[in-house]
Amino acid sequence: MSEPLEVIVGQLLLKHKLTLALAESCTGGLVGHRITDVPGSSAYLVGGIVAYSYDAKELLLGVRHNTLYDFGAVSAETAVEMAHGARRALGADIGISVTGIAGPGGGLPGKPVGLVYICLSARDFERVEKFVWDKDRSGNKWASSEAVLQMLQDYLTTQVEE
Repeated sequence: MSEPLEVIVGQLLLKHKLTLALAESCTGGLVGHRITDVPGSSAYLVGGIVAYSYDAKELLLGVRHNTLYDFGAVSAETAVEMAHGARRALGADIGISVTGIAGPGGGLPGKPVGLVYICLSARDFERVEKFVWDKDRSGNKWASSEAVLQMLQDYLTTQVEE
């Protein structure tokens, strides 16, 4: 059996001497939990911000008020600003954010339960992806955390190692 993503990502961050900052909403700290389950993760994880409300996204991550009200908390635009804000607030090389609707309620027309946006922001790279999971709340949170770690692994193996 291969190593869990959080172990692989940790090894890659160490190898490249890069630091990570997290901005989590719908996962409620699950990504940070998984990363900190790996011994030695303090060498690369600077910290994480769980910003659930609009106010927390604005105050802690610097997400613009207009972004939240024009596009909503669950949008590519908000995910980008969250990742930038985590990187800036925590002084890390890489910021990664996740925002979405874990369920079972909260879905809206055009924004179904399970909709998630993830953004990775580095000095010379930015990528945002949209996912729609079809699981229960726990399953949606877990799938989102897997997608965050997979995006990080992809970045570290394709962009950094080139």
